[in-house]
Amino acid sequence: MTATSRTITIETLNGTGRFDTYVAQPAGTPRAAIVVIQEIFGVNAGIRNKCDRLAADGYLALAPDLFWQIAPGVELDPDVPDQMQRALSLMGEFDQDAGIRDIEATIRTARSMLNDVHQGDGLTSKVGVVGYCLGGRLAFMTAARTDVDASVGYYGVGIDGLLGEAHAIAHPVLLHIPQEDHFVDKDAQARMHAGLDDHAKVTLFDYPGEDHGFATEFGQRRSDESAQLADQRTASFFAAHLG
Repeated sequence: MTATSRTITIETLNGTGRFDTYVAQPAGTPRAAIVVIQEIFGVNAGIRNKCDRLAADGYLALAPDLFWQIAPGVELDPDVPDQMQRALSLMGEFDQDAGIRDIEATIRTARSMLNDVHQGDGLTSKVGVVGYCLGGRLAFMTAARTDVDASVGYYGVGIDGLLGEAHAIAHPVLLHIPQEDHFVDKDAQARMHAGLDDHAKVTLFDYPGEDHGFATEFGQRRSDESAQLADQRTASFFAAHLG
């Protein structure tokens, strides 16, 4: 058997709406679940591929359409200038606090799906999140605002402005920081290290010479060697903290 994929619909926490979520199901019993948090380009082929790879590693992977209220189903390519501009515009329209609530709803759905599979087999139903770009920022916010079991953020933007929430982080967090990120300057990176290096639950890895988006699945931004290193670190982190 091989991993399978489908789209499901999840109800918002307040019950006033529903959003589509891409789900990749492993062939056997899931070892845990991971919510994949999109970039500003929507749940595009790259994000779906991230889910498929996690499913191949034995995880139930879910990618919610966080832009469902402003551009449902949007899929953009960062290598196409017009689409990049639209993505930046959507970022400006996006309600990040509402996005965290939708991520929490997805976490709850993932736990329910795991519970249905496990059915008293004694396995815990752990859920992690991994996010990229905007999703990297949201992964940090999710770690601070929900009971998610483990969180990974790749090149999250503006995390230095969220350090006041770090005290609320109770479960492990891993952040990947490209040192030449043109969205996160060296001063912002220094503030992240100053605010988080001593945090018992947070680990930061720097990537010299790398820019924003270096671990994307496809396209011009990918830097393969560093992407593979970061993904190996992520895999080890989730194996240690989710199973």
